Amino acid sequence: MAVGSSARERADINITPMIDVLLVLIIIFMLITPITPRGLHALVAQPPAPEPQPDRVHDIVVTVRGDGTVLLNQETLDLARMEERLVGLYRKGPNEVLFVRGARELQFGTVVGVIDLARGAGVNRVALMTN
Repeated sequence: MAVGSSARERADINITPMIDVLLVLIIIFMLITPITPRGLHALVAQPPAPEPQPDRVHDIVVTVRGDGTVLLNQETLDLARMEERLVGLYRKGPNEVLFVRGARELQFGTVVGVIDLARGAGVNRVALMTN
């Protein structure tokens, strides 16, 4: 129901130009925004590589009995041959400690002679064992 004269003009807002401007702005922002994110190339700290585990270390025990015989891991040897064996064992393996066991009735000088022989063969660490 219209009241009044129809000669009066109505004011309508034309939104077509505003939609055009909005679509153009959306296209511009889509082109400006990169598809793949770009950043600074940085080197990230990596955890250290695990050290290779050394081969299983076998204990090497030199036993000096009361009668003067020398055992290298239950093998009877004379002192000259023992030095050769120790050089071979400590050159090729990761062994680092030589255990020396002496009988109670021995004089300490005999055990010291075996320790000196081992040090001459390249053994860095010598440990004494008790019976």
